[in-house]
Amino acid sequence: MTTLASYACHPAASRGRLHPEEGGEVRGPRDMFQRDRDRIIHSIAFRRLRHKTQVFVSPDGDHFRVRLTHSLEVAQIGRTTARTLGLNEDLTEALCLAHDIGHPPFGHAGEDALEAAMEAHGGFDHNAHTLRTLMLLESPYPRFRGLNLSWEMLEGLAKHNGPIRNPGGAMRELDALFPLDLTSHASLEAQLAAISDDIAYDNHDIDDGLRAGLLVLEQLLEVPFVARCWDRVRTRYPDVAQDRLLRELVREQIGVMANDLLETTRHNIADARVETVDDVRALGRTLVCFSPDLAAQERALKRFMYATLYHHPDQLAAADRARVIVTGLFRAYQDDPALMPAEWRDECALEEPTRSRHIADFIAGMTDRYAEKRHREIYGALALAD
Repeated sequence: MTTLASYACHPAASRGRLHPEEGGEVRGPRDMFQRDRDRIIHSIAFRRLRHKTQVFVSPDGDHFRVRLTHSLEVAQIGRTTARTLGLNEDLTEALCLAHDIGHPPFGHAGEDALEAAMEAHGGFDHNAHTLRTLMLLESPYPRFRGLNLSWEMLEGLAKHNGPIRNPGGAMRELDALFPLDLTSHASLEAQLAAISDDIAYDNHDIDDGLRAGLLVLEQLLEVPFVARCWDRVRTRYPDVAQDRLLRELVREQIGVMANDLLETTRHNIADARVETVDDVRALGRTLVCFSPDLAAQERALKRFMYATLYHHPDQLAAADRARVIVTGLFRAYQDDPALMPAEWRDECALEEPTRSRHIADFIAGMTDRYAEKRHREIYGALALAD
C-alpha cells in the first residue's frame, strides 16, 4: 500500500459522518474512505449513470461513452495519479466515481432546462444535486436518510471546483445540515478529482466525436496541442495506417496532460510548503493543476471542442429535444403531481419552493430513456415527432 503524504487525507483523522452508526464500521476490514467508495458503487444513483448522457444523447451505438463509463475513466486517472502523489487513492476514487451523480437526464441540456424551471425556486445545479442525492435522497439504511458519507467526501464533492462563496438554495440547505466550510479550498484529493474529470472528457470526447463522424482528424490537427501529439505518434509508428493511430493519439494526449499535472503539482506542493490537509484548505489557491503553458493549450482544445463538437448542429438539435422533454415534464408535474409515481406523488408538498424542489429531484434522477418514456406517456408519441 502507498504511504500517504502528510498533506493527504488520512481516514483515521476524518471529521466523521453526520449520523453515528450503531456498532461502528464493522463490515469488513475497510477504512472510512474505502467504505465511502463502496457505498457509491452499490448505490442506485450510480447505476443510473449507465443510461445518462455524456456527450451523445441516447446514443444508438454501444461504444459511445455514457456518464457511468466516463466516471470509471475519471476514477482510473484520479486513482493512478493520487498514488503517484502520495494522496489517498480511495478517497480520490470515490470522489471521481460520484462527481456526476447529480446530473439530470440529457447532460447539460437537461440541466439548463431544470435550471430555467427552478429559477424562481432556488435554482438547480448538478453539483449541489449530487450532494442532495447522496445526503438525502438515496436512503438504503434503516436509521437515517442518505448514504452517510464522510465529511471529507462531501466536502470534496461540494468544492472540487473551488470554494463556493455564493451557494444556491440547495447547497445552503445541505451546508446547514452538515457544515462543509464552503469558502475554503478542498483537499488535494478533491482538486485531483476535478482535473482528472477535465483530462478524461477533453480526450475521450474526441474519441467519441471521431467515432460518430462529427470530428475528423484534419480538423483536430488545427489545434496545436493535438498536432504536436500527433507528430509524436506518427514518429513512433511510421508504418501504421492513420486510422489505427487515432486511439493512440488520445492516449498520447492523456499521458502528456497527466505527466504535466504530476510535475506541476509536485512543484506547487513543495513551493507552498503545506504539511497537512488543513494547510491545503487554508492556502487560498489550487495546488493540483497544469503548468501555465499546458493550461493555455488545454483551454484552446476546449474552445475547439465547443465550436466543432458540442455545438455541432446535430448536437444542438438533440439538446433542443432534450430541453423540450425536461421542460414539459416539469410543467406537467407542476400542474398535476398525480402524474408522478405514488412514492413521489404522496410526498409532494403544496408550498414552494419545497414542491418544485421535489419535482426537480424526481426529474433529475431520471435516466434519458425513462424521461422519454414519461414524456411520451403524458404528451403522446407525436409530441417530439418534429
